[in-house]
Amino acid sequence: MEFENVIAKRPTKIIYRNGDKTVKLFDENYSKADVLNEALNQARVEETDLNIPRLHEVTKIDGKWAIVLDYIEGKTLAQMIEENPEKKNEYIELMVDIQMQIHTKRVPLLTRIKDKMNRKIDLSNLDATTRYELHTRIASMPKHNKVCHGDLDPSNIIITPEGKPYIIDWAHVTQGNAAADAARTYLLFHLAGDKEGAEFYLNTFCKKSDTAKQYVQKWMPIVAASQSVKGKPEEQEFLHTWVNVVEYE
Repeated sequence: MEFENVIAKRPTKIIYRNGDKTVKLFDENYSKADVLNEALNQARVEETDLNIPRLHEVTKIDGKWAIVLDYIEGKTLAQMIEENPEKKNEYIELMVDIQMQIHTKRVPLLTRIKDKMNRKIDLSNLDATTRYELHTRIASMPKHNKVCHGDLDPSNIIITPEGKPYIIDWAHVTQGNAAADAARTYLLFHLAGDKEGAEFYLNTFCKKSDTAKQYVQKWMPIVAASQSVKGKPEEQEFLHTWVNVVEYE
């Protein structure tokens, strides 16, 4: 397979364009189960009417697992914000509209977000008292079954030349509480060093969805604890600060 160009490089994968296809090529040590689970998540979300790249195959290239999807021509919202900083708030509002559309969908076979968060907390290096507090907080949250992207930020929305938005990177999709998904997006803005964007995003999401900000904030220690399992050294101090804040109000 001939690769025309590299779209993105990540610590455990490289994403290429090959004609009208995108190829996500994983490192040789990447978990086969995780690759297959990501492909399965993608296929399940395809059954909704959301604009997403279609899955074509799961294969091996030079002994490495790969997922082959539609290539979507266009620019990410992150690129558009960089090129037109004066329109940043407008683009974030568009992202919120897209996220709210995602939350209207139902895919009953997706992993439940509460189950995923509980597993992540168990895998964290947090002390037993903090883990207990977080598990208790998760248990107290209302049970919902909304599709939650799990990694939505401006880099995961592509706008085609015709203005049609596509949502990419469904590796972390779950079903559950939309406020948890919003807390995750808010955290991603902070991890990117964009506090101003984070606050505008949160205010916009809460206003458009008629969600109390305090409700989203109750998920923030939970999503921070989940993120801490990824083990990025530069993020740990910041994440642990969030986890250790019992209340944000």
